[in-house]
Amino acid sequence: MITQMSIAAKVPTEGAVLSQFAALCYRISKKGNPKILLVTSRGTGRWVLPKGWPINGCTPAGSAAQEAWEEAGVRGTAANECLGLYSYQKWRSRRVSQPIMVAVYPMKVTELAVEFPEQGQRVRKWFSPVRAAGKVQEPELARILSGFHPDVLRGSTHCP
Repeated sequence: MITQMSIAAKVPTEGAVLSQFAALCYRISKKGNPKILLVTSRGTGRWVLPKGWPINGCTPAGSAAQEAWEEAGVRGTAANECLGLYSYQKWRSRRVSQPIMVAVYPMKVTELAVEFPEQGQRVRKWFSPVRAAGKVQEPELARILSGFHPDVLRGSTHCP
């Protein structure tokens, strides 16, 4: 496994593929099954993972954990291990889109806050991995979600 380093974000050139980091927030049900937290996007109301741009001074997993807090009110431990990548097009205007590549990091939820930065802008809901996979639009993300189980995870990290 590669040790994660803190990143320094740079302004991309026009047309470049940009990177984002997502948190696959999970908990274990009383029956021992994993549950995945999805949130709605602010623009379209689609079900998505909390995700966002790199944060200077944070590892990718730390950036994902920060987005989980802001978008879903999640506190927990983000693992250093990337579960996979998926891509999507972010529309800048009706005619211009930007390709985005998203790296997904698992995050075990220890607290789900009532108040958080984007609480009035999103809905959050728990799903089984298979049901979560059926709710998202990106095929690569659906494969990551449907195959997720926390037994495969190793290390964890925090953002300073």
